[in-house]
Amino acid sequence: MARHTPAGMAVAAAAMCLIGAQAAAAQEEGKEAAMAETVQEGRSVGFEYTLKVDGQVVDTSEGRSPLRYVHGQGQLIPGVEQQLSGMQVGDEKQFNVAPAQGYGEVDQAAFVKVPKEQLPQDLALSVGTTLRGTSPEGQPFQARVHEMSGDTVTLDLNHPLAGKTLEFDVTVTDIEAAKAQP
Repeated sequence: MARHTPAGMAVAAAAMCLIGAQAAAAQEEGKEAAMAETVQEGRSVGFEYTLKVDGQVVDTSEGRSPLRYVHGQGQLIPGVEQQLSGMQVGDEKQFNVAPAQGYGEVDQAAFVKVPKEQLPQDLALSVGTTLRGTSPEGQPFQARVHEMSGDTVTLDLNHPLAGKTLEFDVTVTDIEAAKAQP
């Protein structure tokens, strides 16, 4: 029969505390590693995607490097960032993004009538023609010819995907700590 001395019991208790602390530290490291591999605020994320509208591919990363962004920084449209949140490397997902969480609804105030003479004369304008320019503030923009009537051209300044439901197929390719900005 083994004898339990007070000193022996103290050593055993200390050893059990040490083992418990090591186990807790390992569990915490495991949680941190899992969090590092999960799309979350402040993580640099790479993902491949295909974007369809009405079943037609309008953009894809196929044949290119994965798209990279920092989660939570507003670098993507809100609906995509929300869907990527919590995904892990290798996860694949299909989802739709409503206009309100994508490029917005079509804004009727973004249709502007412009005298034809204010547009470059060397352009062969027709309905659907896309024009690119720079605003007075120096911001690039694009406009689509919506309508032509006599000496007036109606330009649509909405994003080309405004009012559209976006259909995404995504695969998370990597997740890492975001690099500090200079």
